[in-house]
Amino acid sequence: MELTDPSGQEGIRLHGAARDGDLTIRGGIGGIGVQLDELTAGAEKLEALASGLTAVEREAGRVLDQLCWVDRQPPWSASGHIAAVRESQWRVQAGRAELQRISSQVRACIRDYQDAEWRSNVGRSRGITAMTQIGFSWGTMMDTGVPDRRVMENIIAMMQLSAPQVQAVNSSAPFIRDGVMALVAGFIPRPIGIQREETVAVELDASPAGLIARIRETEARGPRFIEVLEVDNGGGEAYVVVLPGTQAEGRKAGGDNPFDEAGILEAMLYNSEDMDQALLAALEQAGAEPGAPVVVAGYSQGGIHAMNFAADARVLQQYDVRYVLTAGSPVAGVRTDEDVESLHLEHQADWVPGADGAANPETANRVTVFTDTPPEAGGDKGLGPGHRLTGYEDAARKVAASEDPSLVHSTAALGGVLGAGGIARATRFSLSRAKAPSTTLQPSDPRFHERHLGGR
Repeated sequence: MELTDPSGQEGIRLHGAARDGDLTIRGGIGGIGVQLDELTAGAEKLEALASGLTAVEREAGRVLDQLCWVDRQPPWSASGHIAAVRESQWRVQAGRAELQRISSQVRACIRDYQDAEWRSNVGRSRGITAMTQIGFSWGTMMDTGVPDRRVMENIIAMMQLSAPQVQAVNSSAPFIRDGVMALVAGFIPRPIGIQREETVAVELDASPAGLIARIRETEARGPRFIEVLEVDNGGGEAYVVVLPGTQAEGRKAGGDNPFDEAGILEAMLYNSEDMDQALLAALEQAGAEPGAPVVVAGYSQGGIHAMNFAADARVLQQYDVRYVLTAGSPVAGVRTDEDVESLHLEHQADWVPGADGAANPETANRVTVFTDTPPEAGGDKGLGPGHRLTGYEDAARKVAASEDPSLVHSTAALGGVLGAGGIARATRFSLSRAKAPSTTLQPSDPRFHERHLGGR
């Protein structure tokens, strides 16, 4: 959208998203949401200055009245001192009026953009955008056998299962939550234990691509593993928590592997409460002192856990979570503090990031990068070729090479926490979900809430 002033001169050009090669960037310091915030702040400053000039204008008028009374002359007198005060009052008045005019134009620009966004959202809520994008993506669905991110996001939105409503299933609609839990009784959250396996020295590339490489190596070790890296950033130790994606168990889901399909429900419906507790224990065993800076990186399900960890008040009381990297994760409904920077990588051909039915917020501290590089053919498609971790690693390399201001700021923020990388100490843990209760309680039984929902 382009904004112009009344004189016809081109004004600020606002874009919903920026392009850099095959990357589309939304949010961050160069995002439209931030630009609108800055415009609003600018209008408020102009109005504050105008208010101050109004006070000066009134004071000049009072002085003029007193001079006229003392000298027995009218305000339009040609006397030098009276004319000087009168002229000063007029100049202040003109400056105040000009500030108010500019402020009103800025606010009109903001309203125009917000109106356009509202009209767009109306189309989306009525399924217009969804049906259009589904049509555009039909070829992709025919090629891969799975929907892409836009299709999934819009289908979920059409079903009114947006991220805030997913949260409501857990917080404000217990009867819905009970129904869900009745359908997946084997997926009831349970405590997660950790077992320290080894501590070794590794070479760390402290870039987004380097963190995804650590996720790939962690997944290669087998199911249930995570990694905590201790990094010397030049001024002390910082820590990186590395989380894998979903490790399918099929009919065994809900067993001892906390990253199985049940872990998705634990992350999206229960805010990763048990996982957060396990990760806190892992950080402590890895040597992290209270207040230490922490980076969390996760793929797919691991990305949801990563964002939940960064938003957990219990975590923030113990550690200074500075940065979160997610790849292929539906995290639109998770809100973190403003001082937590996050980078979200999403592939246009990957349906998983759209599974929450909402777009990530456009804020100064959250950058979402969409890549439309054609997925590699062949191999095990799994959740679809767009969801492969190798594709996200390639996108992360392009992020580090980009000159887009939002990405430059984001990668600099990560470097500010971890430094240049180098030799890091990696402590590896295996995680295990506690055994399920011997008897299954129904949601209608009061003990169901006491045992599985903490009495909520």
